[in-house]
Amino acid sequence: MPPPKRLATGQSPLAERKKDTPADAHPTARRLAPEEREQQIVDKAIEHFATHGFSGSTRELAKQIGITQPLLYRYFPSKEALIDRVYSEVYRWDPAWERLIADRSVPLRERLCALYTAYSHVILQREWIRTFIFAGLTREGINRRYLDKLRERIFRPVMAEIRDAYDLPIPATAAAKEAELELIWSLHASIFYVGVRKWVYGLPVPKDLDAHVALQVDAFLNGSPAALKSLLAPAARNSAAKSRAS
Repeated sequence: MPPPKRLATGQSPLAERKKDTPADAHPTARRLAPEEREQQIVDKAIEHFATHGFSGSTRELAKQIGITQPLLYRYFPSKEALIDRVYSEVYRWDPAWERLIADRSVPLRERLCALYTAYSHVILQREWIRTFIFAGLTREGINRRYLDKLRERIFRPVMAEIRDAYDLPIPATAAAKEAELELIWSLHASIFYVGVRKWVYGLPVPKDLDAHVALQVDAFLNGSPAALKSLLAPAARNSAAKSRAS
């Protein structure tokens, strides 16, 4: 899978972009190479789903995209096939994120700031946030695929690095493991919610996204180790008591 779509240098994912004019939305038909036509359909479908959600018929979708329904089916045999393509196009994964987490030659704070700065510039774009919200409401399974990957490839590795950096034990129970993951969810949510405020609620958001990310990382690192010690202390005491008793 190609890496995520990257913004131009200095461009914020939260910046307003020029809306299509009617001429842009329904350009004069011209003959395109099959690959160009397919990508055009995908690009316009992404915009359509980000604006209107995933409900509606393929006939309505084709009209909004500016093509005929038979032409749509020539490239995508079903609406589900088009949605799957939109998923792979919008929710691209960058393996560099995983390598960054594991690189212990770099201080943990620096790694997390770099990770979430790069990640935020991908996910806080209008199309990403709005299609993700709509998918959560009406397309069961799409979000789960992405969130399962996020949990296994980002959340768990980050918490392993927290334990290593602060000399914390591995949680001994399933409940403790889930409580540990809730801490990284709080960091993730604090960044994701910026996009919701901007692209769903239309509210003001921090102008300096990178500074906001660094602030959230600092709050996470200043609070999570202490919370984990408190969480794991009862289990450690019980383990020590059992050892003494034996």
